[in-house]
Amino acid sequence: MARNRVIYQSEALYVSSGVNATTSGGHTQLERVQSANYNFTINRQDVNQYGQLARLDSIVLEPPTVALDYSYYLTDGFNERALGFYVQNPSSAAVGNFASGHLADGSGRNLFVTAVAEGFDAQGKVGDQTQSVIGLGNAYLSNYGLELSVGAIPTVSVSMECANINSTVTPTVTGNAAITGIATPGVDISAGTPLSGKVQLKPAITGESTVTALRPGDITVDITSFDDQTISLLGGGDSINIQSASLSLPLSRSPIQRLGSKFPFARVVDFPVAATLSINAILTDITARNLAGVIDDTAKKNVSLTLKGTDGNTKMVYTLKNCVLDSESFSSSIGSNKSVDLTFSTQIGGPNDPDNGIFVSGANSSVPYV
Repeated sequence: MARNRVIYQSEALYVSSGVNATTSGGHTQLERVQSANYNFTINRQDVNQYGQLARLDSIVLEPPTVALDYSYYLTDGFNERALGFYVQNPSSAAVGNFASGHLADGSGRNLFVTAVAEGFDAQGKVGDQTQSVIGLGNAYLSNYGLELSVGAIPTVSVSMECANINSTVTPTVTGNAAITGIATPGVDISAGTPLSGKVQLKPAITGESTVTALRPGDITVDITSFDDQTISLLGGGDSINIQSASLSLPLSRSPIQRLGSKFPFARVVDFPVAATLSINAILTDITARNLAGVIDDTAKKNVSLTLKGTDGNTKMVYTLKNCVLDSESFSSSIGSNKSVDLTFSTQIGGPNDPDNGIFVSGANSSVPYV
């Protein structure tokens, strides 16, 4: 029966361990997803000639542009690990750079958006209820953003650049174990040809996270190490009242192409990469400070974001190492509280650099791919 519409109830978002993954164990469902937007643009070159007004042809000279953006509520690091980020957890105590899994060249990952029949929850429904699947192939992460603010659930936004997009209608039913018969959207980037084969996905579930969502009242933002560089007071009982914090990790990429291939054979990260943390707060007291002296202070310091669950246990910790203070901006107007905006930044180090960049730990130790 044809659907009249598709709403969030009926959809689920999956990610693969790699572009060549085909088994259900090589794919996992992302949790607490709030939005998923995808599109493609075909870039064409018109062919015209003297003696004819209309074009002779319109040929594709460049690979299509395929984009994917999605957001989800932050929990305990399960989604981050599934996406290839390094997250220190109870079963892996070694320290590693958060972005290390996305710095080296590779073929990217595949993502899938499944939709079941109208009126049904995607959770718990399998083959006979799954009517369509959108596949996005060779997806590379281009931006990771975390938004924390008063009155809102902590939310992560992710942007990805993809090489291909396809769709599968009425996938094959395999009992209650998996959704099968899904055409892989992956591309062999070295040969510039689409991959063949079928993909299996597990039925949608509530998730593996140890917490449903995190609350703004359980967040601690520690920027007190910069109290000797700012005019606003960052430490003590009279310190600024933080209203929001925004963490951004941009990983812009440049496609590398060659003759004889329809697709880029590599999408490399544009280095250097700078991560930024923006803080907005209600100003309280100020402290004696002189910018002429501050600019001589070359010390680099750490800042951290700690998020706890309702049980009081720590669920996620983001630490920005070797940060610098980029700006401090004050705003005041009739009818509103005087506010201050602070911006900090750090450069991302290599996978084996324990002193520069973003380092993250999470409470979840579940294996994303089995």
